[in-house]
Amino acid sequence: MANPMQLVTANSNWTIPNALSALRLIGVPFFFWLIVGPQNDGIALIILIISAFTDWLDGFLARKLNQFSRLGELLDPLADRLYVIAALAALFIRDLLPLWVVVVLILRDVAMTILLIFLKRYGITGVPVHFVGKAATMNLLYALPLILLGTFSGVVGQVAHVFGWAFLLWGITMYWYAGLLYFRQAFELRQELHAHCCILRRATCRCSNI
Repeated sequence: MANPMQLVTANSNWTIPNALSALRLIGVPFFFWLIVGPQNDGIALIILIISAFTDWLDGFLARKLNQFSRLGELLDPLADRLYVIAALAALFIRDLLPLWVVVVLILRDVAMTILLIFLKRYGITGVPVHFVGKAATMNLLYALPLILLGTFSGVVGQVAHVFGWAFLLWGITMYWYAGLLYFRQAFELRQELHAHCCILRRATCRCSNI
C-alpha cells in the first residue's frame, strides 16, 4: 500500500519540501534585520542554522516521499541565493566584509543573468545545475555565518574568523569556476540546437523536392 505522504503528485506544488523552502524564504528578512538592526548576531546565527537544516531536510524529504515539483526547483536555489545576498549586504553594512567581495560575487550573478537572457532568445530556459555551483553556494553559506561568528570574543571567534575567510575564498573561486562551466554548457546547448535546426531544414528541403 502506498504511503499517504506519497500521494502528492509530482505536478502538485502543495508538498512538504515546498513548505520548508517557503519557511526558509520567510526567514530571510528577519535574518537581515537582526544583523543590521539590533545586531543580535546570536539569534541571526540560529535562524541561519535552522535554514541550513531545512535546506537539507527539504531535499531529503523530496527524494524520500517522491515529492518533486517545478516550484520546488525554483524555491530551493532562490532561498539559498537570497540568504547569501542578505548576508553579504548585512556584513558589508556592518563593515565585516570589504567591497571587493560584494562586487566580485554580484558581477558573477550579473554575468549569469545576461547568459540566461541570451539563451531565452533560442528557447533555452536554463542550463543544468552543476555540482560545482552547488558546492560554491554551500561554501558561501558556511563562510558568511562563520565570519559573523568571528566577531565574538575568545578562541571561538578567532577560529571562526579564519575558517570563515577560508570558506569564503574557496566559495568565490568555485562560484566563478561554476559560472565558466555554465557558459560552456550554454555554448554546447546552443551548438546542439543549431545542429538540430540544420537537420530539420535539410529534411524539409528534401520533402519539398519529392
